[in-house]
Formats: sequence, C-alpha cells, structure tokens
Amino acid sequence: MSKERGPGFALLCGLAGLLLGGLIVYSQLQAFSWDEGFHLLAASLIRSDKKPYLDFCFPQTPLNAYFYSVWMRVFGESWRAMHVVASILTAGAIFLTADYFYTRFPAPGWRMAGAIAAALFMGLNNSVVFFGTIAQAYALCMFLLLCAFRSAVLAVSHRGLFSAGLAGLLVGASAAASLLTAPAVPALLIWMLIANRAGNRWRKFTASVAGAIVPFLPVLWLFLRSPRVVLFNVIGYQLFGRRAKWEGATAHDLSVLTSWVDSGSALLLGLLAIAGLIFVVRNTEWPRSLRSEFYLCAWLAAAMALEIGAAHPTFAWYFVFTVPFLAILAVTGLYAVAVRLAPGSRAGWAVAAVAVLLALSFGRALREDREEMNWPTMETIAHKVLDVTLPSGRIWAGEQFFFLTQRPVPDGMEFQQSQKLDMPVSEAEPLHILPARELERRVKTRFYDTIEICDDDRIKELDLPDLYSKREEVGACTIFWGKRE
Repeated sequence: MSKERGPGFALLCGLAGLLLGGLIVYSQLQAFSWDEGFHLLAASLIRSDKKPYLDFCFPQTPLNAYFYSVWMRVFGESWRAMHVVASILTAGAIFLTADYFYTRFPAPGWRMAGAIAAALFMGLNNSVVFFGTIAQAYALCMFLLLCAFRSAVLAVSHRGLFSAGLAGLLVGASAAASLLTAPAVPALLIWMLIANRAGNRWRKFTASVAGAIVPFLPVLWLFLRSPRVVLFNVIGYQLFGRRAKWEGATAHDLSVLTSWVDSGSALLLGLLAIAGLIFVVRNTEWPRSLRSEFYLCAWLAAAMALEIGAAHPTFAWYFVFTVPFLAILAVTGLYAVAVRLAPGSRAGWAVAAVAVLLALSFGRALREDREEMNWPTMETIAHKVLDVTLPSGRIWAGEQFFFLTQRPVPDGMEFQQSQKLDMPVSEAEPLHILPARELERRVKTRFYDTIEICDDDRIKELDLPDLYSKREEVGACTIFWGKRE
C-alpha cells in the first residue's frame, strides 16, 4: 500500500478548489439557517467584550462563537465574510476526507477514483452544502473532526506524545464548538488506546485526554464565576428548555429519524457504508492496523448518530457530522460491490454512476431550497423595521435583526427561543432570559413600538393584528407597527 500522493494529488486539489467555489457561491446567494442569527449575534457580542452565559443566554459550548468573533475582528461583522470562512472549512473537511482515501486505500486502481467519489459524497450532500456554508458550528466541527481523525491515525504508529495530544485537542475542540460531536471524544481516545502500535499507550492516552480538556478551560473559567448560570446554559436548557411549547416534538423526531427513506443520497450513502463495513470486517487480506482505521470511521459515525438521534427534538442536518466518515465507508462499499459484480471493470464507471445519482438528488434539493428564507431577504426586513421605527423606539425582533443593524440588544433578545420558557422573572433575569409571561405582558401593554416576527402561530396567539394598525409581510416574516389606542 503506497502512501505517496503522486501526480493525481493535483487533480484532487483541483476538485477541492472547484467544490470550494461552488460552496462560496451558494453561501453568498442562499445559505441561511434560522438559528444562525443567534450564533452570529453571540460572536458579535463577544467581539464587544461580552461573555457568553454571564452577559447573555447562549445554550451552546462557546468555541464556535469565539472562533467567528475573531474573524469578525478581521473582516467586520458581515455574514457574507463569515460564510466564506465556513465554506473554506467545509472544503477543507472534504479535501481531508478524499485525501485519506487517496493515501490509505489498498487498491491502487481505486485510489484516485475513490477519492473523487468520497469528495462527491460530501460535496453533493445537501446537508453539507446547506449547513456547512453558514456560521453555525457545522463547518468548524467537521473540519476539526477530520483533523482529529487524521492525527489519530498517525498517533497510533508514532512513539511520541505530540500526535496523540494533538488528536485529543482537535476532537475536544470539536465538542467545545458543539456538544453534538461530544461522543466523538471518547470514541477517538479509546480507539487510540486500543489501536496503539508504538510507544507507551497509557502515556499517549493521558496526553490525548489532557489535550481534549484544554478547549473546555474557558467554560471552566466561566463556571467558576457563575456555576448555576453556566450549568443552565450548557446542560439545563438542553435537557428541558429545547422542548418548551413544542407539543409535537416526539412526532417531529420520528419524522426526522425516518426521513432518510425519502432521500436518495442518504439511502445511497447509508447502504454503501454498511456494505463497506461488512467488506472490511470480512476482508482478512488487509492489514489489521488498516482495518481498524475503517472501524474508527464506523465508531465515530455510530457514536454521534446515537446521540443526535436521542436529542429531543432532533433535526436531519445534525447528522452532517457523520457524513465524512460514512463517505469513507461508502466508497469502500462501492469498491466491494463493483469488484464483486464486475471483476476487472474500471473504477471510473462505478464512480460516474454514483456521481450522476448524487447530482440528481442534490439538484432536486437545491431547487426546493430556492424558496426558503435567505440573508438578502432578512436584510430587506431589517431595513423596513428601521424605516418604520423611530431611533428611540422599542423593537422586538429576531437575533438576525440586531446582528444586521448592530443596534443595542435588549436583555433577553440575544436568544429568542428562550422566550418560550415559562419561569418567574426573578429566576429568568440572572440567566438573561425574557420569559414567556413577561414577554406576553409587554406585548399586551404595547411596550414595543415595532415587532418583527416570523411565526404565524405566535402572531395569532398574541393577537398582534388587534394591537397594531400597520403590518407588512416580507418573505416568511411580518412587521407590525403603529400601536392602536
């Protein structure tokens, strides 16, 4: 098995560059997630020297927000610039996935073709494209996970502690950016302990654990300053707050967990990944050390998928973190199927067939996504709110509005989902939460001069048309102003 990259490496770099171009174009024209607003706003608040948890509600691990706050210092508070950063990270994750297959797969005739297929399994995956181009933690976590995976593969065959510590640091950083990737930490560290082939395994394991702890030191520092507030944001809200006022959360989860049946690309990826894992288990000709690397892909994907599936509520795009590892197994499965059904056939034909199927599935998803909300439309909404509101006017709006306009954020507006929580004001105030009853009281007393809202059910629930004389719909949102006497 050759580990040299050879002349085909330039082709792989060119493909990664082409996919990067496509990611950047999409990121500027359409990439948007409703939750991205509070991530961007959190990064903006951190840039202005505010601290997550202590100064505003942020029920996430904070590394991703700190990461983008640094880039905001370089490029300014622009969603466009942050989308470019995310696109580069996602393209980097795609490249690392394809390059692993190119350098490690034992069948020489399949290395280049398989690497291309691995890149396409990611680059034509709608979750990777739609969510890997925004400033939430998806892009950063995918990149960190792939870097950790590549470092771990090197660490088990090196006597030194550096690679092991680096692998722990990188996978820990991924969890410090999103707890959805937390199961990858024990999966990767235990695999390195078991698969170690050089040096003292326990010293290297200690180094990897120490590395994994480092990214959580800022959270520990914040915890020491206010234990109750940090525990609520990192643990309490995840356990109890996410389901607030969502009676259909269980039915929603069941729908998400069965949605792969309706996705051609997800079906293809999953079935081929299973075929690839079965092939690796049964193939005794490959070195045991190499087979263990493919087992690691399966363990990482399975560990994260179990946690994501158990999240309540969960969403289909959460599974994006498993895609790189499933892609490696899926291309292996494609190889196994091809050599079994058509021995001696060229790899290019099998890869081309898969590419066509992936492109058709992605094209369908892309066409449907054109009707969804995007940042240019949100900018139009923000400008309209400013036009109808006096400079001193009080505004209730989504996090996107405060990020786009850089107006001072009223306490409790930093994370709009927390406004569905029902708790006494005395308990909510230290958590920087505007609870549901207090928000309703303010709305009923016409406390706000202008309201921008993108939830038709809440519009009816709060009787906003009876409270305001003027309204305008822009995209999926409605702006209310002109208080009735």
